[in-house]
Amino acid sequence: MESVKMVEVTRSGEVESFHQGVAILINSSGEILKEWGNSEKLIYPRSALKPIQSLNLYKDGVAEGLDISDEYIALTTASHHSESFHQKMIIDWLEKINLNEDNLCCGLDWPWNLEDKFEAKINSKKKRRIFHNCSGKHCAHLAVSKYKDLSIKDYNQNNHPIQKGLINLIENLSDHKIKNIGIDGCTLPNPLIPLKKFAYAMAQIADYNKLNENSVIAKRIFESCIKFPEITGGTNSVNCALTKLSEGKIFFKNGAEGVFVAIIPEQKSALVVKIDDGASRAAEIAIAGLISELKIIDEEKIQKFKKGPVRNSTDQIIGYINFLL
Repeated sequence: MESVKMVEVTRSGEVESFHQGVAILINSSGEILKEWGNSEKLIYPRSALKPIQSLNLYKDGVAEGLDISDEYIALTTASHHSESFHQKMIIDWLEKINLNEDNLCCGLDWPWNLEDKFEAKINSKKKRRIFHNCSGKHCAHLAVSKYKDLSIKDYNQNNHPIQKGLINLIENLSDHKIKNIGIDGCTLPNPLIPLKKFAYAMAQIADYNKLNENSVIAKRIFESCIKFPEITGGTNSVNCALTKLSEGKIFFKNGAEGVFVAIIPEQKSALVVKIDDGASRAAEIAIAGLISELKIIDEEKIQKFKKGPVRNSTDQIIGYINFLL
């Protein structure tokens, strides 16, 4: 079976929609612990790739050389909502490296949350690069490029040394040769890779001790993200909420087009889900449902993430979106 039905949406007691997807739980030895659908499916990991991108940026002692704090390591791995504290961190980081937002290759955007968007429209009156949810990662690319005396104008191009290093790292972690490299929404390279191989790469990060010279920074990236989950997403983001529920045992990272990953060091494994139609709402429900099977998070606490209300314009609950497996 290529895909399985994972999430169902009801309205007035009847099924209105459903979402299919593929998922896998795999450990750092390559053992498939559980599989839902065909995990050979090719995916673009999108922002779920960020923990590996962060590892690529900060390996070889770069984090220490930059004297970067745990908060900014978390920001590097973030798909942030551009809340006021995110904006301040981005502005401060650019000032610290004597650059400005025009040097960011990510596009112009508005903050994620409605109230922050209204405030930005009143104060800035225009979209800005610092509002982009990937601006933290882009600041890190600029900082590392300057530190290594590399070009900052084309840091997002496939032939830039940082991006070459990233693809090499992904190939080493996944034991898979990358043949096609796409362009992410923020303009950085994003490889096409089998879901199983991407999950295997993430499982290597979960088992930091296997990474030899990169083990210390891999562990620090994980610990920074579970220490500052609001920075990695937003105050009300699902990845933040699930990470907090795990009490430091799991880092959850979302990606566009229905990708979600859970990095689980205590089990030296990673869980990755990809929703076929790219719906984020389904990926959020699916990752919660699938992770609940591992009994790491209290079932009563995670239940609301496995089944949520569908409301109409008067805030009346008229249906549910729920995990099926």
